[in-house]
Amino acid sequence: MSTSTIADDRIRHVAIDAEYLTVELMDGRRVGTPLAWYPRLAAATPPQLNDGEIISAGRGLHWEQLDEDLSVEGMLRACPAAGYPSASTRQP
Repeated sequence: MSTSTIADDRIRHVAIDAEYLTVELMDGRRVGTPLAWYPRLAAATPPQLNDGEIISAGRGLHWEQLDEDLSVEGMLRACPAAGYPSASTRQP
């Protein structure tokens, strides 16, 4: 007999370091994306980064001072912010 668990992709915890934005989801998964994907966050000061909040019942992140919103769905789909160079236009 097999058991299945239902994915719960709501955010439980957020961590940001010099290179990555990492979210821990309610179901235990961790999703890390390069901070460089989000130019506003990459250019922000530590106090500005710490001012973010979990929104939309855990399905997104918002930084009022930086006018930045991210969704778990976008992170899971590996979608950088608008304006970040696509894979086809980035230099090796």
